[in-house]
Amino acid sequence: MTKYCSILLLLAFSLAGCRSGPHREEGEVSFPPGTEDRGWQQLFDGRTLNGWQALGLDSIPTVYWRVEDGTIHKRARDRVAPLPDGSPPPSCDLMSRDTFLNFELAFEWKIAPLGNSGIKYNVSEKMSLRYGTTHALGFEYQIIDDAHYSEPLSPMQHTAALYALVAPENAEPRPAGRWNTGRIILRGHHGEHWLNGKKVLEYETGTPRFDSLVRHSKYHKYPGFARRRYGHIVLQDHADDVWFRNIRIRTFDKP
Repeated sequence: MTKYCSILLLLAFSLAGCRSGPHREEGEVSFPPGTEDRGWQQLFDGRTLNGWQALGLDSIPTVYWRVEDGTIHKRARDRVAPLPDGSPPPSCDLMSRDTFLNFELAFEWKIAPLGNSGIKYNVSEKMSLRYGTTHALGFEYQIIDDAHYSEPLSPMQHTAALYALVAPENAEPRPAGRWNTGRIILRGHHGEHWLNGKKVLEYETGTPRFDSLVRHSKYHKYPGFARRRYGHIVLQDHADDVWFRNIRIRTFDKP
């Protein structure tokens, strides 16, 4: 009798899952329904890479960038077959075709164990290519496995940091392999990073403090790096597996 009841309970839970929509893993987070009605637009339709392009390449290298199960999956380089000469296939960051000035970007992400990636914004493709790279130069929302990354991390390299510039405070990322929510707000000179519903940093561009941070960072060699512009949203091509979904943006007419 106990075994029979257990089977019935499992069947009931399975049917409930079918009625409630796509399966979501334990610990996953989602956005409230109806966000499209409040000025949000999708940057990723869940099925294709329409609206995205390779930075610096003629086409998107799909050996690295794939749409899988409603996500954009950046595959690790060591999972991709080398070219006949033994070298890795060309890789690149994935860049939105549209550019944005004042916006709020919302997204979900998960990183593989030991992984490292990020979302970049305020990106000039022209400036990036000027320095001979297919990897974007721009502000970066850091995504990384803080707990197990193979190299020591400074506070400005932790999850949700403004990479190499501003460290997050009281950030609580979920473990590698589980979904997190992120938000980036850039409005006028004011910027914010959010992680799992909590603001973890803010900054003001165009101030003596911010200029000093840039001047003492690796970005000092790129004139105009911190200038506010209509910039692309960029998913970083690092060496590791990372997944993105529910990428949405809403723009502001005024700072």
